[in-house]
Amino acid sequence: MSKTTSAGLTGAAFATLLLTAFMMGANHVAARTAFNHGLDVVTAVTVRSVLTAGVVALILWQQKVAFSVQPQQRKYLAAVGVLIAVQSVCLYSAVARLPVALALLAFNTYPLTTALWARILYGHKPERALLWAMPVMMLGLALALDVLGAASGLGAARHWGEIGAGVGFALIASVTFGLALVLTQHETVGVDGRLRTFTSLTTVGVLAALVASTQGGFQWPQAEPGWWGLALLTFLYGTAFTIMFTVLPKLGVVGNSAIMNVEPIFALVLAWALLGQAIAPMQVLGAAVVVATVMWLGLRKPKAKH
Repeated sequence: MSKTTSAGLTGAAFATLLLTAFMMGANHVAARTAFNHGLDVVTAVTVRSVLTAGVVALILWQQKVAFSVQPQQRKYLAAVGVLIAVQSVCLYSAVARLPVALALLAFNTYPLTTALWARILYGHKPERALLWAMPVMMLGLALALDVLGAASGLGAARHWGEIGAGVGFALIASVTFGLALVLTQHETVGVDGRLRTFTSLTTVGVLAALVASTQGGFQWPQAEPGWWGLALLTFLYGTAFTIMFTVLPKLGVVGNSAIMNVEPIFALVLAWALLGQAIAPMQVLGAAVVVATVMWLGLRKPKAKH
């Protein structure tokens, strides 16, 4: 069987990637709906992670994946799990405070934070393409976030007073996710991806439940739309993960594809249609610049090493 690359996806693989990106974007719109009706972030992360971990556990059992991890790898898997827990809580915290698409766009700077961590921890020099992409992505993000407050008409100070906390959470999510990716790439080589995902999700679920217990317990939705939001965010997240580990490998897609980075665009449309969240045309342009830049980074052909 010939391998399929991101530059030459089959029609089925392309459609499946788009469906997965759509579900990930819709998951965050559903989460915002639930947050608007009383659900708190830690409860959402706990429910989503525990149930999805259960689904992945069934996949591991059905596919007879061996639970073999070296002691050194076990330490780093735990560290990655903690980082993903922080990332999950921070990203949902951003979604609760910002228009959904803007929260995802700020988080989508993780290719830059990944390169930064690789440089700091392992001395890897960033590729020239990334250096070229960096200012373009930052410009697009500045337009999308309306950093000067021109589109909102509030001015920079008042505008950042409204969005500052949300942007901060999204960027922390980007930094922690970038570190998790670098540690995964360098310190967990040989660990099955399904097992790695199961350990991360389990760690996230346990930590989130512990945090909830220190804050007076879980805070559930206070109205029916909130319960629907919780059910949908859990279903969409779990289904997307299941597709990533069962369907995509059979279609020749290994790992995340750049096509997945259209998630903020789906979120933008869904949040506009379902939540009434609208952003100015200049912000839409900025969003398109960020998404296009991240996709270009993911789709480019790596230079051959001599």
